[in-house]
Amino acid sequence: MFTKADIEKYFNAEKQESLLFILIGAAGILAAIIFFFFLKENFYTGAAIPLLLIGLLLAVVGYTVYKRSDSDRVRNVYAYDMNPSELKAKELPRMKTVMKNFVIYRYTEIFLLIVGAALYVYFIRDFRNDFWRGFGLALALMALLALTADFFAEKRGKIYTKGIESFIQGNA
Repeated sequence: MFTKADIEKYFNAEKQESLLFILIGAAGILAAIIFFFFLKENFYTGAAIPLLLIGLLLAVVGYTVYKRSDSDRVRNVYAYDMNPSELKAKELPRMKTVMKNFVIYRYTEIFLLIVGAALYVYFIRDFRNDFWRGFGLALALMALLALTADFFAEKRGKIYTKGIESFIQGNA
């Protein structure tokens, strides 16, 4: 049975995971700055680019979700008691969109992981192309971290979405 506690649990976990995204993003940005300005070798310069770009993306997404989670939690707990039709009209379509987006994220992250790993492996013994080895390694690492974090977010989202669907069916 889907309860208000399930809504609270979902959004609290979403908020906690968004902090993880912020931390991964900040670590990527910090590493990129150190690599680019202090470790001026080609390998580190190449690694700095995906660390910075993906780090910025993860930090911004994490911050956006973090800021939104509390208001979403309050809105949906209120709707559970006072306006259950809002869960059907707004929250379920929102979650279906979120779940579709997870599929896009997953395939994008897998693609980036493969590209990064392929670059690293292709240039692994070619020290004239240190830039591309560094780029590939950092791209693969950041894609793997994002893929792992999104795996757990998607798993949690599936449970939450099924809970909303069961609640709607029970109140139809």
